Amino acid sequence: MAFSNDPPNDYVFRDHTNLLKANGSAQEQTFIENLIVESIEIYGQDIYYLPRTYVNKDTIFQEVENSNFTQALQVRAYVNNVEGWEGQGELLSKFGVRIEDKTTFVFSREKFTSVVDDHAVLNVEGRPNEGDLIWFPSTKHLFEIKFVEAERPFYQLGKGYVWECQCELFEYSDEQLDTGVAEIDAIETAFANSIKLVMDAGGSGDFTVGEEIVGDLYRAFATATIDSGAVNAVTVTDGGEYYKSALLPTVTFSAPTSGTTATGTAVVSAAGIVTGITITEAGSGYTAAPTVTIDYSPKDSRAEVKSWNSSTRELQVINRSGTFNTAETIKGLTSGALWSPESYNTLNNTNTADSIDQNYSFETADDDIIDFTEGNPFGSIGSTTDTTI
Repeated sequence: MAFSNDPPNDYVFRDHTNLLKANGSAQEQTFIENLIVESIEIYGQDIYYLPRTYVNKDTIFQEVENSNFTQALQVRAYVNNVEGWEGQGELLSKFGVRIEDKTTFVFSREKFTSVVDDHAVLNVEGRPNEGDLIWFPSTKHLFEIKFVEAERPFYQLGKGYVWECQCELFEYSDEQLDTGVAEIDAIETAFANSIKLVMDAGGSGDFTVGEEIVGDLYRAFATATIDSGAVNAVTVTDGGEYYKSALLPTVTFSAPTSGTTATGTAVVSAAGIVTGITITEAGSGYTAAPTVTIDYSPKDSRAEVKSWNSSTRELQVINRSGTFNTAETIKGLTSGALWSPESYNTLNNTNTADSIDQNYSFETADDDIIDFTEGNPFGSIGSTTDTTI
């Protein structure tokens, strides 16, 4: 069967069903499916499908609070817009320019199953999901699937052969993009909320871009003693905070120059404090007391390195959970770099210009108008809780 060189009119395969009986056999259904796959391969374009992984979900309203994208699966899709994007385009609002480009991507069900569904864990298996993303390399646009149409074309030979995904331009909101595709992951680096920490002099090592860092403000610490080359006691010097007895932190001992490495398990109180270390293997061959390492507390702040300037000791981070403290040491989990913050500003987003993100300006200007350190900056007149008037 020959194909025209002209673009297909609302799927090139739509009218070919007239060649077959309306109640076609399984062989005829296979023929139609193969025809659809071939048509999309000819007239479609390569896109990347990004499944959404829920990190936190509101159990009451079922709203997704945090999500990430760790896969980008290449698949062929037909772009149903041949004259440009749909939607309202660029709109000028009181909050600036808003871009509302829309488009429709059409997937062969057979191809989607073999290329995407069989290689990813989807929130709803067996079909494209609303909320998942599509990267269109030709224009470098990232779209979010808003609705999946399953009944168009309407049951050719009594079966659906395509998924029609109606999409809108994705509005980034601090989601983690770690797909391994550089162009996609660069979106996170460019738009994620970023803060700058200036580190104290005297640190060691250099942070690497993209690595995870963690602080030790709530971490527990311990020391060991030995007798005849074996560990005979472990003393907890700082019990830390916010540990969980149901999920004990890992305890590791440094290895001896020759012999068996000691092992142990943490004892965590109901209050979340490490109260002791139970020695499960005393080890052998130690000539000096081993270093005892207790894993970080779940409460310890973490982030991803955006940039590191060793000469100015400026560290920019994204994907931050918690607030780092000047009293703690921050470690790069890949590089092993160790530095302590000298100063930081969590209100100043370094990924935007001051003219766009003015959180810090508003915060400092507010203090000149109202002193929020007072118990009641508006005075006591008219206060329903004041019994002195």
